Amino acid sequence: MIYPIVAFGDPVLKAHAKDIPATMPADELQQLIADMYDTMYHASGVGLAAPQIGKSVRLFVIDSTPMMDDEDEDGEKVELDPTEAPVKRAFINPVMVSETGEEWGFEEGCLSIPGVREMVYRHETIVIRYEDENRVQREDTFSGMTARVIQHEYDHLEGVLFTDLISGFKKQLIKGKLTRITKGDVNADYRMRFVGQGRR
Repeated sequence: MIYPIVAFGDPVLKAHAKDIPATMPADELQQLIADMYDTMYHASGVGLAAPQIGKSVRLFVIDSTPMMDDEDEDGEKVELDPTEAPVKRAFINPVMVSETGEEWGFEEGCLSIPGVREMVYRHETIVIRYEDENRVQREDTFSGMTARVIQHEYDHLEGVLFTDLISGFKKQLIKGKLTRITKGDVNADYRMRFVGQGRR
């Protein structure tokens, strides 16, 4: 099932998501994960958090493959560590253990905020504890583009959007765009859900 993407302005995007209980049936969880991948790929995304489909639970999926060939803030191709392979994975009930290394800038966007991209600075390396899609507890280290995708999606579970991480001046510059998104005035090639307007 492909869900509509929840648009900026919906309170679910600003809420702190709740843990998925151990009692959740495995088939129900697997279906939700599969639906999230389908929704993410349909919208040409590299990550999707459950709040973005209206479910305030601590789950996100990523596939960082498309991010492996991109540009930095100067328009230069990003030089990737040859050991950094793309990652496709589900993260259940994640906890960010650490964020280290030099902060680096990259122009981020978000499926819930179509048409808006801004420079966001994030740490190079992260350690994250989570359950994989088989509910096996893991603790892994990621760096570079994959770390960035994970940090972006993890923020969604904390009720934080990438637009919260930019300067007050930049926020003022995009205020009009954000207001239009809340009213459903967007040009996205995937279905979206807007506050008080149902689905479109």
